[in-house]
Amino acid sequence: MTTMTAHEALYRALSEEMQRDARVMLMGEGVATLHRDLVEAFGAERVRNTPLSEAIVAGCAVGAAASGLRPVVDMLYAPFLTYAMDAIVNSAGKLRYMSGGQFAFPMVVLANTGAGWGVGAQHSHNLEAWFVHSPGLKVVMPSTPADFYGLLKSAIRDDNPVVFLNDMTLLHQPGDLTDEAEAGLVPIGRAAVRRPGSDVTLVSYAKTAHTCLVAAHTLAQQGIEAEVLDLRSLKPLDMGTVLASVRRTGRLVVVHEAGPLCSVGAEVAAQVAERVFDALKAPVRRLSSPDVPTPASHPLEQAFVPQAAQIMQTVQELLGVSAEAQLSTS
Repeated sequence: MTTMTAHEALYRALSEEMQRDARVMLMGEGVATLHRDLVEAFGAERVRNTPLSEAIVAGCAVGAAASGLRPVVDMLYAPFLTYAMDAIVNSAGKLRYMSGGQFAFPMVVLANTGAGWGVGAQHSHNLEAWFVHSPGLKVVMPSTPADFYGLLKSAIRDDNPVVFLNDMTLLHQPGDLTDEAEAGLVPIGRAAVRRPGSDVTLVSYAKTAHTCLVAAHTLAQQGIEAEVLDLRSLKPLDMGTVLASVRRTGRLVVVHEAGPLCSVGAEVAAQVAERVFDALKAPVRRLSSPDVPTPASHPLEQAFVPQAAQIMQTVQELLGVSAEAQLSTS
């Protein structure tokens, strides 16, 4: 077992994949300056600084992928992806389909996201749902160093473009990579059951998966057993695991930092309502940030992101509604 931060796990996976496959390269603003060890190991041709232009970076990556390389591009902050939407969405996401499969686009787009560092709305905006809504793209948001490691390896080896979003507050938190995790890949499209439970299902990803675990631990002391699912992959979405859990528990709370409108949580809630409505003992509930720009003030950031106390209160309300309903029908 090895202990490392998510950031260390990410770049260990990248280094190993560059060693395994000579087609893998890293591009981005300042990457060769920040990662001199990668330059020394693999050369300046494979670790390249780029101009301060996200559109150029993404466009070069699409061309490199279409030419047979497997580029990994570091776009720094997720809101900067707005400058690169055409290359990522209209080219990388669509041209494999439009070429009838003649081209593959094995590229990984790295970007940091999420509140918690006080860097303001133009650096912290959660845009994952935009890319989930874009055909041809895969989207992942890991929550543990082991998943940062295993999912990046899977993303680099995938023949489709993968948007890999790093929650900034998780990057420097340590975690364990077991011998099993180091030996294998984490499949894209498979959720993780972080905690089993029988009374309510909590579905989340990235930093709020940890918040759900904190809430579940406290709820267990009150006799309420919450099952915590970490989606990890937002597209493909592992609805099979979610639906099976909700069938067992009869209750669902979806928690994420992104805003509520047209969100990943909204999709999960809709599919549960459509496909396992008969198993629900209470209404589906969603907890998210408000539909406002991310504040830079630390106290306001904490109010902006769903907290464990809110999750606990929501679960208690669901159980109360369910108990009253059962009494009224008995």
